[in-house]
Amino acid sequence: MMIPTFFGISLVIFVVLNLAPGRPGAQQSADLGQQARNQDTEESYRIFREQFDLDKPVLFNTRFALPRASVLTDVEIAAGERPASAAEKIAAQNRLEDDGQYAVPHLVSIMRDADAARSTKVRDAAAYFLRLSAPRRLLHPFDRHPSRGVRAYNDAVQNEAAKLRDLRYALDAPEEEKRRVVVAWERWYDAHRDRFHYPFMDELRIFFFDTRFARYWANLLCLDFGVSLVNREPVLATLFSKLKYSLSLSVASLLLSYLIAVPLGVFSAVRKGSRADRVLTLLLFMLYSLPSFFVATLLLYYFSEGSDYPSLRWFPTGGFQSPGAAGMTTLGSIGDVLRHLALPLLCLTYGSLAALSRYMRSGLLDVIRADYVRTARAKGLPELLVIGKHALRNALLPILTLLAGLLPAILGGSVIIEYIFGIPGMGLWVVDAIYQRDYNVVLVVELFSTILVLVGILLTDLSYAVVDPRIRYE
Repeated sequence: MMIPTFFGISLVIFVVLNLAPGRPGAQQSADLGQQARNQDTEESYRIFREQFDLDKPVLFNTRFALPRASVLTDVEIAAGERPASAAEKIAAQNRLEDDGQYAVPHLVSIMRDADAARSTKVRDAAAYFLRLSAPRRLLHPFDRHPSRGVRAYNDAVQNEAAKLRDLRYALDAPEEEKRRVVVAWERWYDAHRDRFHYPFMDELRIFFFDTRFARYWANLLCLDFGVSLVNREPVLATLFSKLKYSLSLSVASLLLSYLIAVPLGVFSAVRKGSRADRVLTLLLFMLYSLPSFFVATLLLYYFSEGSDYPSLRWFPTGGFQSPGAAGMTTLGSIGDVLRHLALPLLCLTYGSLAALSRYMRSGLLDVIRADYVRTARAKGLPELLVIGKHALRNALLPILTLLAGLLPAILGGSVIIEYIFGIPGMGLWVVDAIYQRDYNVVLVVELFSTILVLVGILLTDLSYAVVDPRIRYE
């Protein structure tokens, strides 16, 4: 069930990100788009959009049935022949660029009719977008070792694209030159007309598979999570480079939480109702109520090397290692990392102690009342053996259930802690990606969190058989 669950979660995450206001990589595409129109680099802009599949619909593609009227409306808006605001004009241009090959028959028809009707602005706009839409898409353009067939196909596509780039004219060109280009486009389209007519099976394939989500999942099956829209680096490689910081912090915090919370919960259950139980409960819930960023700021102020109290400057102000860590011995390097992680670990751990210890306490109180525990006591076994051997294992089931969601929660909560303590993990990376709408980065982090949840659920199920002798997997 992990595979269909992962698929469903990835679908929800992908749709939410792509249907959010704005366009993924809006800033980068806007900058390149401005360059494309002002510096005559439309080809670079087109490759950028195709590289990240920004020119495709999110889930379902019906552009094979694109109506001519909608293309004509967009061309007229882009040409200034129809009243529209600046935002509407930009939206019309984006639609025409995204329609791509599906708009080619209509653009040729509109260009021909506008030329016959002496509507020069509409004709010029149609010719401009036709030059952007007509070139075919390269096959596996980023494959460093393509097959011979792919290489031959891409060579043919590039040769054709080079010829199509010559079918252009300046707006102030003589009318005879413009007519010559229009006639050349008509001849080219007549020679390749079959390319733009789709049988039913092709329409079915386009509807489901020529979409942004289908392309993304096809890449996922090859373990290709895409590249960043900001720095053009593979996001999976960047994720792995950040994981050693974030996971070391999160996993250590998770282990520390269980190692502290389980004994505290057992102590509270054994001493139920005592003054020690009440004081411990009060302290834990006071800690639970303190925001982590507030505690992190206090710890840095009082106990870091930048503290105003010289006697309390015990820990570094931030980072993962000291600048001279490369020259340290193995033990010295481990000690240096522990000094840097001490305060962040404290901030990530104290908040979960209250919940885990309360679950442990409640689970143990339920088990203590069971018949088999009373029988163990009746046999005269020591209380430590009764609790440790007979009651504790079954009482662990409730907090083992929390394991599935606790690690992703700690990983998500470490974002602000990493930011405060200057740890170069996933925190700053994700925050920057959100602001820049670098949705490939956001997606890979969310999918990694999904994997952690699913693996956590699996480990929880397997751990049931370890702690409870009544459960066996066959």
